[in-house]
Amino acid sequence: MTLLLMPPAMSVAGAVILTVVLLLVAAAIGSVTTWLYAKSVYTPVIKKLEEEKSDLQMQVSNLNDDIRNLEKRIDSLNNDVSDLKKQIESLEANTAGLEKAVAEKESQIKELKKKLK
Repeated sequence: MTLLLMPPAMSVAGAVILTVVLLLVAAAIGSVTTWLYAKSVYTPVIKKLEEEKSDLQMQVSNLNDDIRNLEKRIDSLNNDVSDLKKQIESLEANTAGLEKAVAEKESQIKELKKKLK
């Protein structure tokens, strides 16, 4: 059985060139076949992963929004705490003043009781 592409009286250089060309064609066919197979197998997997990626990006975005809202709430609560601390300080000062006034009134009452006796 003789090859149709290879004439019987071919030089060694011609045979080498023909062999290299046939190997390159076989490599090209293998590459195209591999690419088509990989495309058919991995396309559904890639689509699924892209959907999961978009879902995860949405979740990350929602979580970032939650973080921003919680930070705003924390700032608001910290402001409320500082306002309440100021209010406590003013009430303590007022209480101290009232205690002083009560002590003075009690001393006045004692003096008046002494005068009555």
